[in-house]
Amino acid sequence: MTTILVVEDEPAIGELIAINLRHAGFKVVLAETAEAAQSAVDGVLPELVLLDWMLPGQSGVSLARRWRADARTRALPVIMLTARADEADKIAGLDAGADDYLTKPFSPNELLARIRAVLRRRQPEALDAAVSVAGLILDPGTHRVSYEGQELKLGPTEFRLLHFLMSHAERVHSRAQLLDRVWGDHVFIEERTVDVHIKRLREALAVGQCSQMVETVRGAGYRLTAQAGVRVD
Repeated sequence: MTTILVVEDEPAIGELIAINLRHAGFKVVLAETAEAAQSAVDGVLPELVLLDWMLPGQSGVSLARRWRADARTRALPVIMLTARADEADKIAGLDAGADDYLTKPFSPNELLARIRAVLRRRQPEALDAAVSVAGLILDPGTHRVSYEGQELKLGPTEFRLLHFLMSHAERVHSRAQLLDRVWGDHVFIEERTVDVHIKRLREALAVGQCSQMVETVRGAGYRLTAQAGVRVD
């Protein structure tokens, strides 16, 4: 489930936003201060942040600049939510690293549309759209995987792993990258754990005779390919 961090110092507004996001299928984490927001991000990276400009202690703009300067949070999608509607303010927010800028008051529908647009640009695998590669279909909404019409049974970790690989087909990912993007950078486990789950994933795909789509690239990592080939382990 896609997690959104809502940074808003007015509890009533924050809760209203959270209710609309939860109804749309998102997991929500609330923070009322820049310090609380930084603590939440330090713990577990969300898929997107809704960031208020005016916050106690430190402005949202300063926080956005801080995240953009840190390699760990540089790609974190951020949408500024603020009552500051002047052109100069919008430019300052976007220059600070915000992916989008939405002024208050705003409609829930517009907010959801902006969120989906940013996620499509920055993290397409976070959305619930079905992914298809050469007859292999994964549907996050129904949590089903099939190959040429045959349903395949995957565990939750293998499902997330396959979702990521299919969303980035033909690209090679190291074990460290897979741990970061599939398990999350807050999880501290051995890189060889990836090998175990790749093996389980291939075993599940073998039922549909498509395990060869998950390739090992010696010395580099793993990729999912539409090209049938010999796997090199």
